[in-house]
Amino acid sequence: MIYSRVQAWLPDWLYRYLLHFDAALDAAVREFAASLPAGVRVLDAGAGEARHAGYFSSQRYTAIDLAVGDATWDYTRVDAWGDLTSLPFRDAAFAAALNVVTLEHVREPAQVLRELARVLEPGGRLLLVVPHEWEVHQAPHDYFRYTRYGLEYLLTQAGLEVQEMSPVGGYFRLMSRRLLNGLQFFPGLAFPLAAVLLAPMALILPWFDGLDVEKNFTLGYICVARRPVRDGGTGVNPHAD
Repeated sequence: MIYSRVQAWLPDWLYRYLLHFDAALDAAVREFAASLPAGVRVLDAGAGEARHAGYFSSQRYTAIDLAVGDATWDYTRVDAWGDLTSLPFRDAAFAAALNVVTLEHVREPAQVLRELARVLEPGGRLLLVVPHEWEVHQAPHDYFRYTRYGLEYLLTQAGLEVQEMSPVGGYFRLMSRRLLNGLQFFPGLAFPLAAVLLAPMALILPWFDGLDVEKNFTLGYICVARRPVRDGGTGVNPHAD
């Protein structure tokens, strides 16, 4: 990916500024981990290379993935290989779960969210990060993009309560990101010239992001949802084992 190449030569502050979505995602996972008590069980559903494991060093972290997303990835840190539509865990097994830029890669997202609700204990929380304006990636396993309304609907239907939902940037951050996308079309010796042409505008555009008040042009959403203490007929049985 072009982003890893760009990140390699960017200082940390500039990485957070230009690659706002990536930085916001990492911050959300870090804050989610810090909010959890030590020793509780946490499920990383669609963990990939389990790069978030370090944030959960105080918790009992479990990573699961189908291991088909990227042929270049190292899946050896995954604890279990499996389909997210049929998780191999008992009901109410986890105090928390995360599903980070993974829901677009499953064919049955509603079933995945129902399964995540099932394995969460009553009161357990889910951190969910999904794309809205995003390029096709990990093809052919790339199926959906989500609006805030579609995401809220899916979570509610799964028996989860939405506690927070935040767009990650607006129109001008999106355009800045798209300029960085363009660098991938200039390999080799053409890359420095393309960077000189595209990077200045990519640096300027985020300053105007406050003009997009509604953030309907966002790159994606960061959401925290909770399994109700009493499920009230959602079909999730908190006493099942």
